[in-house]
Amino acid sequence: MDGREARPPPRLLDTHEERRAGPDPAEPDLSRTTRRRAQRKSPTQEPDARARRREGALTMSSISIIGLGQMARVLANRALDGAHAVEVVGRDAAKAADVAAALGRGATAGTMDAAPAGDIVILAVPAGSAVPVVSRYGDALAGKVVVDISNPFNSAATGVVTPEGTSVAQEIAKAAPASTHVVKAFNTVFGGVLAQGRPVDVFLAGDDARAKARTSAFVESIGLRPWDTGDLAMARWLEGAGVLMMGLGRHGVGAYDFSLGVTTAG
Repeated sequence: MDGREARPPPRLLDTHEERRAGPDPAEPDLSRTTRRRAQRKSPTQEPDARARRREGALTMSSISIIGLGQMARVLANRALDGAHAVEVVGRDAAKAADVAAALGRGATAGTMDAAPAGDIVILAVPAGSAVPVVSRYGDALAGKVVVDISNPFNSAATGVVTPEGTSVAQEIAKAAPASTHVVKAFNTVFGGVLAQGRPVDVFLAGDDARAKARTSAFVESIGLRPWDTGDLAMARWLEGAGVLMMGLGRHGVGAYDFSLGVTTAG
C-alpha cells in the first residue's frame, strides 16, 4: 500500500447487459489531466506472424457481439470504425435493437434464438454466463471463431473462481462444437481505456493458428496490437493477468486508466 485512498474496483470488462449506454458509475474518471501510460515501442512482428494475419484478414467479413454491456458497445464501435459489419445480440431483443440504432453505421440487431451472422463471434457476457450461452447456441457456432473476453473474478477481484488448471475459455471450448475455434482476447484491456482509441496491446491465446490469425487481423484492423501468447491453456494466465491489473489499479498505479503492453529491445 502507498497511502492512497482505497478505490472500489470496477469490473475489468463490464459485460452486464442490464447496463445502459453512457458513463459507467463504477468506472474510474478517465478525464483526468494526468494519465499514467506505459511507454512502448511499436512491436516488431516476425514475418510469418504478419503473413498469418494477412491470411486471416482475407477471410474475415463480419462480427457478431453477444452482450450489450460497456465492453460490447466499445468493441462494436471500434469494429464499425474499422469498417466491419457488426451484429449485436442480447437477451432483450428490444434493447439490442436500441443499441444497434445508437451505434448506427449499418449495425444490426440479432436474436438469441438465431445463428450469429458473424464469422467471428465475440462473447461479451459475464464469465459465469459464457458456457451456458455457448451451449444454448450449440451447432449454430460450428465453424466460427468464438472470442472469449471474460474475467472470472471472485467477489473481491483478488483471484479467479475457475478450478486450478482450467479457464473460462477452455470450458467454452469443451461446450462448443468440435469445429468451433475458441480464442481468448481483450480481457487484459479496461473498457474505458479501449474507448479512448489508443493503440493498446491485446494478448490472445488459442489452439487453432488460423483462428488466432483471423482474430489478430481483427485486432489490428481496429487500431490495436495483437500479441500471441500460445495455445488455449495460456488463457488461464491471461485471466490471472486480469487479477494483476486490478491489483495494480488499487495499489501501484492508483487508477484504472492504464494498460499492459510489450516493449521489444533494440
